Amino acid sequence: MPVSGRISGCIRVPAAIASSAMDTPAPEAADPQALVAVELDPANGALAKPISFDARYGEGAGRTLVLGGGGVYFVAWQVAYLNGLIKRGVELEQAEIIVGTSAGSVVASILSNRGLARFAKQVNWIAKVPALVGLLAPASDFYPSQIRAIDMFRAADNNRPETIQAIGHAALAAHTPTAAEMRRSTGFAIAARGWSSPALQITTVDTYTGERLVVTQKSGVSSVRAAAASSAVPGIFSPQPIHDRWCMDGGVSGSGTHCDLVAGSGRALVISLGAALKQEVATMTIQPGNLTNELTELHRTGTKAFARGPSKVDMARLMDPSAVPEAIALGDEQAANDAVEMAAFWNS
Repeated sequence: MPVSGRISGCIRVPAAIASSAMDTPAPEAADPQALVAVELDPANGALAKPISFDARYGEGAGRTLVLGGGGVYFVAWQVAYLNGLIKRGVELEQAEIIVGTSAGSVVASILSNRGLARFAKQVNWIAKVPALVGLLAPASDFYPSQIRAIDMFRAADNNRPETIQAIGHAALAAHTPTAAEMRRSTGFAIAARGWSSPALQITTVDTYTGERLVVTQKSGVSSVRAAAASSAVPGIFSPQPIHDRWCMDGGVSGSGTHCDLVAGSGRALVISLGAALKQEVATMTIQPGNLTNELTELHRTGTKAFARGPSKVDMARLMDPSAVPEAIALGDEQAANDAVEMAAFWNS
């Protein structure tokens, strides 16, 4: 039910349906076709935010950070790289906007909660921690309904609304672990209640409408729930309920980074697999060269952008916990190499 004082309108539905939805009996004399008001939740409608660089969503912010997704390997690399930069004096925790997409939403939530150093220690033993492995490296034995959704997502060569909606419907129909299980695993990693910082913005996608959604502190949900939604890869994890929507991975949108959310800001550090990989064909709704195009658009809006990713990646091992030590070592090595240049870009 909507929170009192936040009602912005209503719709009318048959009384019998409304009574059933509220778990209360309708009056005996009620006409089944009679209409009663059902209050709308303004926070639900505010989640949808069209992808647009011209909107300059980041205008007024000085330093901004964008974290994309890419499996357990990339999460480990991000944590080591970002923590390595912070240890070497790069003030990343001063970011005025932190955008997290897919697994990057988990790292963004941890960073905004100033828990990166803690998680950096935990991630060294990630293969031994069942909750983290369950979140970032799910079992490979899938039901046919899961395989159907996974294959649809991988084969998607465009981000047209009907394509995203079809993937969303397949995600809803897939026999995955429950949404609550996903939130428990996400909560273990984030280790925070509520919403940790007004800087944090988490992207996800409405499974029914195909809309890009942006969850913020004003949305009235926890960062754990939002990150679980943003990380809900179709067919692997269950979509998550956020207000009156069921939400899936933020990358099912034509973008794995959503750089438009920082367009117009002073400077942006973008962490993306696309900074290191040359994508040859369209896949998972994302076109080749998408990150390059987003960086070009950022520059057009006046935002200075700096993109980084792992210097080497084995795509076959992105979900392999045994690759974590290598990712950690590489992330820290790159942080050591980048620290001076990054400090000059970020701290000035």
